Amino acid sequence: MHRRTFLAAALALAAAGCSTGAGATTAPASGTPSAPTGAARAVIGLSYIPNVQFAPFYVAEEQSLFSGVPATVSLRHHGSTEGLFTALTAGTEDFLVAAGSEAMQARAEGVDVIAVGAYYKAFPVQVIVLDGSPIDDLSGLKDRSLGVPGRYGESWLAAQLALATAGLTEDDVKIVEVGYTQVAALTTKKVDAIVGFRNNELVQLEQAGTAARAIDVAPGTVPLVSASLLTTKAYAQANPDVVRAVVAATDRAIEATAADPDAAVDAAASRIPGWTEESRPNTTAVLAATLQVMALDGGRFASALDPAQWQAMASFLEEHDLIAAPVTATDAFSNDYTA
Repeated sequence: MHRRTFLAAALALAAAGCSTGAGATTAPASGTPSAPTGAARAVIGLSYIPNVQFAPFYVAEEQSLFSGVPATVSLRHHGSTEGLFTALTAGTEDFLVAAGSEAMQARAEGVDVIAVGAYYKAFPVQVIVLDGSPIDDLSGLKDRSLGVPGRYGESWLAAQLALATAGLTEDDVKIVEVGYTQVAALTTKKVDAIVGFRNNELVQLEQAGTAARAIDVAPGTVPLVSASLLTTKAYAQANPDVVRAVVAATDRAIEATAADPDAAVDAAASRIPGWTEESRPNTTAVLAATLQVMALDGGRFASALDPAQWQAMASFLEEHDLIAAPVTATDAFSNDYTA
């Protein structure tokens, strides 16, 4: 997702573990809990401020799609300075929507986190250049400047993969940390290219009428896993029926979102602070791009994770020193909870 990851803060709380009982402290949540008070708890952390990229969860609330979950389900948005895994490790959240790559890095640092379902099926991060740029492929980055939010998170891993794909190193390009101003940095030509999301920065450029081109960071199946539904192994083992039901409900919510995008935009609009009707074209475009990376097949969403992709990611992170310690792929994800 498109946010700063404060992994160090999360790791400091890793020893706290994840509380799964009904008596755990209730997290700030959007909407009304979907199960009777006293049932097991399932707080779903959304690792960004309210955004249409989370529309399926808002749709699930409005259509009561979590009603079959044997737990009290609620949504919790992260604060702007909150660590990505802080609430999960502290027991404030039971689930989290975040990149599988970041989850694997966190697991290498001792965080009890596993992926139990997909959210984005296609990799959303690309190298983006202005139309007319002499950079036609990744090899064209040599001796050029590449804007990244910082040396952390999903964007940084994508930048590393793009360089590896092109046979380049950081010494071959000028890495420029531009924060979350990639679009401005590119359009003002502060940098020659940026690393951005096809359902964020690329949409911003298109909505502004700026002609741009996107270059995939690797051919075929990218050896990085993007947004996934995460939990802790402890929670999953203690609450397998809850995890299966949350995964299944999320699948149905994604399908409902794709079936009626206008209703999904309305659901998101009611939750996004400061949203106005003038924002609808951009919100609609972001949702359309998000549905593309969710990659439904005939209107159906398959949340099963790709074991080969997870193994390839484990190897890539280790080979490029992007992980604190090797992680066995099968320790970082499970398909036991998917349909």
